[in-house]
Amino acid sequence: MGKAAPAFPFFVSGFDTLMKNELGKRLSAIVTEATTAIAEASATSDLEKIRVDLLGRQGSLTALLKSVGTLPEAKRRSFGLAVNEAKDSVNGQLEQRRVALATSQRAAAVEQEVIDVTLPGRSTGQGSVHPITRSRRRIEEIFTRIGFNVVHGPEIEDDFHNFEALNIPPDHPARAMHDTFYLSPGIVLRTHTSPVQIRYMETQDPPLQVIAPGRVYRCDSDVTHTPMFHQVEGLAVDTDISFADLKGVLTFFIREFFEQDLPVRFRPSYFPFTEPSAEVDIGCVFCKGGGCRVCQQSGWLEILGCGMVHPEVFRHVGIDNDQYTGYAFGLGIERLTMLRYGVDDLRLFFDNEIAFLRQFS
Repeated sequence: MGKAAPAFPFFVSGFDTLMKNELGKRLSAIVTEATTAIAEASATSDLEKIRVDLLGRQGSLTALLKSVGTLPEAKRRSFGLAVNEAKDSVNGQLEQRRVALATSQRAAAVEQEVIDVTLPGRSTGQGSVHPITRSRRRIEEIFTRIGFNVVHGPEIEDDFHNFEALNIPPDHPARAMHDTFYLSPGIVLRTHTSPVQIRYMETQDPPLQVIAPGRVYRCDSDVTHTPMFHQVEGLAVDTDISFADLKGVLTFFIREFFEQDLPVRFRPSYFPFTEPSAEVDIGCVFCKGGGCRVCQQSGWLEILGCGMVHPEVFRHVGIDNDQYTGYAFGLGIERLTMLRYGVDDLRLFFDNEIAFLRQFS
């Protein structure tokens, strides 16, 4: 059997004699233990600890190097060289092990991050269209089917388009009907989408047939009102428009929207921008006209207002009232949505409760 390899094959000649003294034995033991510890290290943090223990300020090899001065002068050079070569050997082993560990860690990370494309996908759940958006799209689809165009306008309006052009001058009592958000004198958050109709009539010649959906704002908040809500205003202008046309269009719309042959009635009412004016009621969708808490035992539910366009409105936009007539109507999208889906609190539409919204998926 051959001899075991010497612990320091790189040491200078004469080291065999040196190894017989106490310092030489300590150096041999330190290097042997270091070689074993480095080989067994499983993380770079372990290697750093070994490096500090051996080569740091208080390290064992550093301490041996400091002890060179205690040796006889004839032995200092050879022992100093031996300690320095031991330090170089340890540093080399540390670096080799560090590279090996890094390579192994990268390989393990790659193995963990490999995507198995044959695995079934993870379901994250399917979202849904908000019920207000669902109703708005349904309303638009029904009206566009019978020839109406969808138009939009600014939500910040001036006094003329929001009030005066709709026959609501500064001293008109109808202004008391609107709790308005004023941004500055003469500038408001629109209280209805009727200003869109005014702007459209200013730039387009009859015949006209449009609806104007959008957000509107009023100072009100309870179970049936919110400071921001959605409306759809409708307008038709032509040479032979009558109230009978208005009744036919709205009756068709109501029955299409609710998908029921609901009874519909028109009651005389007042709006400053229409004359004559009417409120439209439908048979209660909850009790089928038998009377319940929702309809206050009447069997009817009010859903929108309408009427023939007032001559003053035509005058403000430059349309000849002797040649043209028209009708207009306005409805609240939230109101229709609550009736269609049986929701009893308007605020639920804006609370973003997932359990509530998931019902509409």
